[in-house]
Amino acid sequence: MLAELRTERLLLRRLRPDDLPVVVQIQGDPAANRHNPVGTASPARIAQQLRCWVADWVEHGIGYWLVVDAATEQAVGIGGLRPVEHDGAPALNMFYRFRPAVWGRGLALEMARAAVEWAEREGPGAPVVVITTRDNLPSIRLAERLGFRRAGCDPFWLEFRRS
Repeated sequence: MLAELRTERLLLRRLRPDDLPVVVQIQGDPAANRHNPVGTASPARIAQQLRCWVADWVEHGIGYWLVVDAATEQAVGIGGLRPVEHDGAPALNMFYRFRPAVWGRGLALEMARAAVEWAEREGPGAPVVVITTRDNLPSIRLAERLGFRRAGCDPFWLEFRRS
């Protein structure tokens, strides 16, 4: 079971129930949810999300990580791969949400690249997908930089699959 990954600047470790305060800070930041079509979640909803994300690790051996700046040991984001059913087949959903204070430093790209490389090397064999809103240009650019290409034709969402 994958518990953590390290990159040049990041520690990616599985989420734990005691991460709730920092997860509420990150998930509950309105600026970080600018492109979230359902808006910023309540603390109760975030607690429910965290319980599901922790359960993913137990049930599937993979899930979202707490993204920690290795130099400062501060949590800067949440992200990784979560098993989902997409278009009737198993897939790994790529997710990332970072504190606005660290935007523009390439940390989401670094985290996402590590996740995709792990999935291609050791993952469960399901394709990685990125599903985002059509106006989320930062997410679209990140997916494209990772080698994902647009797929699907939903009028509200863009789906990206790895080439």
